[in-house]
Amino acid sequence: MSESASLIIGEKTYELPIITGTEGEKAIDISKLRDASGYITLDSGYKNTGATKSAITFLDGEEGILKYRGYGIEELAEKSTFLEVAYLLIYGDLPNQSQLNSFQSDISRHTLVHEDMKKFFDGFPSKSHPMGQLSSLICSLSSFYPESLNSKQTPEEQNLTIIKLFAKMTTVVSWIYKKSLGHPIIYPQNNLDYVSNFLNMTFGQRTEVIEIDPVIVKAMNVLFILHADHEQNCSTSTVRMVGSSDCNLYASISAGISALWGPLHGGANQAVIEMLEQIKNDGGDTDKWINKAKDKNDDFRLMGFGHRVYKNFDPRAKIIKKACDEILEKLGINDPVLEIAKKLESAALNDPYFVERKLYPNVDFYSGIIYRALGFPTDMFTVLFALGRLPGWIAQWKEMRENKEPIGRPRQIFTGEVIREYVDLKNR
Repeated sequence: MSESASLIIGEKTYELPIITGTEGEKAIDISKLRDASGYITLDSGYKNTGATKSAITFLDGEEGILKYRGYGIEELAEKSTFLEVAYLLIYGDLPNQSQLNSFQSDISRHTLVHEDMKKFFDGFPSKSHPMGQLSSLICSLSSFYPESLNSKQTPEEQNLTIIKLFAKMTTVVSWIYKKSLGHPIIYPQNNLDYVSNFLNMTFGQRTEVIEIDPVIVKAMNVLFILHADHEQNCSTSTVRMVGSSDCNLYASISAGISALWGPLHGGANQAVIEMLEQIKNDGGDTDKWINKAKDKNDDFRLMGFGHRVYKNFDPRAKIIKKACDEILEKLGINDPVLEIAKKLESAALNDPYFVERKLYPNVDFYSGIIYRALGFPTDMFTVLFALGRLPGWIAQWKEMRENKEPIGRPRQIFTGEVIREYVDLKNR
């Protein structure tokens, strides 16, 4: 007999099925509760509500576990490239050499962006935020590829849409960076791998050929892998919600980018650097700011420490710390802000106050440091986050469509006026 939960309302008892996931997580199925009882559940922010069944990413915040399609994030970051992990997330399995070559070839053939899109860049104000540009430009791709609007695309047509988006994302992001500098854009090079091509378009110059350091390529691969998916967070849920209306992929991803833009979601690594700048401008006394963080009566909080989901440690932080150390050693940067970051890191890893509360440096702390070391301005950090998260968003959108999930339609508890007497305008 299948397991169920009993809900007693008044004199009636309702049996609710219990669903068990492959990792042992249990859920009470309330999908028919309203029809059976007239009641709905209230869960502000959906913190305790499963909106979907997914086979993509498993996250255990208590144990510090993150897996993509059953593979531990530690092994993927050590042994795979970002392109391999993107293939895994989107198509369900790690590619063999032939599949990876084909995937790389397909992407390389679609990295060019329509020249008319340059007119969009000309129209953006010089100080417009990179995330606003990214969201607008990705959404505009649906206008350049109207076939993507067909909600009844064949699997081949849908896959071409996926390839085009994944290929053009790096080009668009590099354009945004170049525009911020007032530099001419660099066109993609099909002989380069995905990450190297992005770095070349971003840091390359028309006046000279640059050599892309393998250490930097490896670090960016790791960064993108660690950000590639993270279960049903705000932006991912947004992509699935928008996509559930049969909305095209470009517009659905654009909506996810807008959700990521919020400082409570994708802006954490930017907040880390802003905090470090604040400490530097105050004289660089880290002990003073560590004591402020310990003072419960002080509003100051250390950014990039602890995590909303991970109650023990962020498994991604251990991986990215190594990449961060390698980057800083390789580049030999003398930056007072990064020196402050090292002192805060040391305090968090050794000070009993932080250790007992498990306030360890998280992935946002180290990613912000790496991006700064590479020369990215802070308002580009969330754009880079979006680039890394793209394969996860695509995979979630694709899964939602393949599962034929219904359009998202949350309920509410109405708390407004019940009935009001209408007053004519002249008497108000």
